[in-house]
Order: sequence, then C-alpha cells, then structure tokens
Amino acid sequence: MGEDIKKPEIVFLDPKKIKIFRGTFETIHLMLEDGSLYRGVFAVAAFPVSNPNKYISLFCYDERDREYEIGMIEDIEPLPEEAKKLIVDALKRQYFSFEILAINSIKFAYGLLFFDVETDKGPREFSMKWETRFAFDFGRKGKILVDIFEDRYVIRDISKLNKIEQELFTRYIYW
Repeated sequence: MGEDIKKPEIVFLDPKKIKIFRGTFETIHLMLEDGSLYRGVFAVAAFPVSNPNKYISLFCYDERDREYEIGMIEDIEPLPEEAKKLIVDALKRQYFSFEILAINSIKFAYGLLFFDVETDKGPREFSMKWETRFAFDFGRKGKILVDIFEDRYVIRDISKLNKIEQELFTRYIYW
C-alpha cells in the first residue's frame, strides 16, 4: 500500500557508560562505552522549564556540518559533578536569560513597560510591550518576560519577591 514510515527512536545514554569532558576551546566532548568519540557536543533540554535537568539531548555536527542527535540523558543527577557542571553550563548558554532577583520600578508609557531590575548578571533596565504575548508562564509560579530586543527575563517564583515588588509586578502583569 505505502512505504513503511520509520518511527523515531530515542537513544538513551546511560550516565554510567559515558564520559563527558572538556575539550579544546572550551568545547564539550562525549565518549561512549564502545569508544566512540563526539567532539563539540551541545545540549538541549526537552523540558527546559518543567524539568531542566531531565531529558537532555546531546547533539553534534557531522563532517558535512549537519546537526544530529547522539542521544538523550534521562537525568543528569547521576553524572559525575564535573560532567554535570559541563552540561548545566552548556544549557545556560543555550537558554541564555536574565534572572530577575528584585524589581526597583516599573513604569508604563506609550504602550510599553519600563523595568528597572536587579538580575543575576547585575542591574538592568529594559522595555517590553504591554501585551500578553510578551509574558509567559514559567513553571507554576514564575514568568518569562520578553523585551523589545527579544531578550528574556525570568522570575522563577513571583511569590518570592517582597510584597511591594509583587504588588508592583501584578499591577501590570496580571495574566
């Protein structure tokens, strides 16, 4: 009747049977139990918000510069500390964002919100359109804000802001 369609197959990488280590130029290398070596590996989280340390796919490029998946690590917790740190650092590069630690002020003008905040990377000022499509849920208690330059600002848990900051934030971002 028709051609057989191949079902996608997930190759799970056993943390006890792989070695993840730093290579030249700060790249990540992966060696499998059979001796296969992959250079320039990068990581992508299947569920970066709800399960940031689980279901991590490892990718690299072939000789024709095409991206392909090596396999998936179900949970990075069993990895040795150095390997876990390499994966977490790779994920941070993949999903770069500013984490908002405190809100100094929010002002509204011209259909924009002007934020003055403290982040994990220091003080920042940014503007975002005051529209629902620029504020996304982050887990159950947080928000991701996307500014006019498409930079991301994460509040992991709005309830951890002080009372004044919570009231200021929810005055404008109430959805």
